[in-house]
Amino acid sequence: MFLSQPFVRTALVKGSFKTIVVLPKYVDMGEWLALNTFEFFTYLNLIYGIISEFCTVQSCPAMSAGPGFDYTWLDGSKKQIRFPASRYIDLVLTWTNNKLNDQSIFPTKAGVPFSPSFPVTLQNIFKQLFRIFAHIYYNHFDAIVHMNLEAHWNSFFAHFISFSKEFELLDRRDTEPLRELIESFEAQGKV
Repeated sequence: MFLSQPFVRTALVKGSFKTIVVLPKYVDMGEWLALNTFEFFTYLNLIYGIISEFCTVQSCPAMSAGPGFDYTWLDGSKKQIRFPASRYIDLVLTWTNNKLNDQSIFPTKAGVPFSPSFPVTLQNIFKQLFRIFAHIYYNHFDAIVHMNLEAHWNSFFAHFISFSKEFELLDRRDTEPLRELIESFEAQGKV
């Protein structure tokens, strides 16, 4: 549904997100990455809260994003565990929140540097947030449309993808479930 007209063209923002994701002059790269990561997490968490009533154990017994894209959670001993999507998403949101509140990863005091593991942590966060986007597009876009949020959702996703591309936060293979949508947004000049 999300790849069909008029939904694939619906957006709040007309034009490209490329200009607003670029690192501003005189802004520390780590601060820019941290701020935007926090913002993407916050908004995705809010939107998921709106549609979470549609993401139940019965409707989404697995965390998936279309055919061939089933996601498993790695426990503390690196064992892969299948969860219903709602549980998986709760785990991602809790894990991300914990990372964002970890002062050794996301320092908030002036003069405290970002850790050397900061880039890898960001890539892991963005990969997990992307999976939530993909799950919602594939399994709950009808709810997004029903609530008349598709323009917001598409614009938010285009912003997320533009930022991810600008700072190389997502691997191409991780974005495969929404490749056609991303290519459509690129062709439209959104990302």
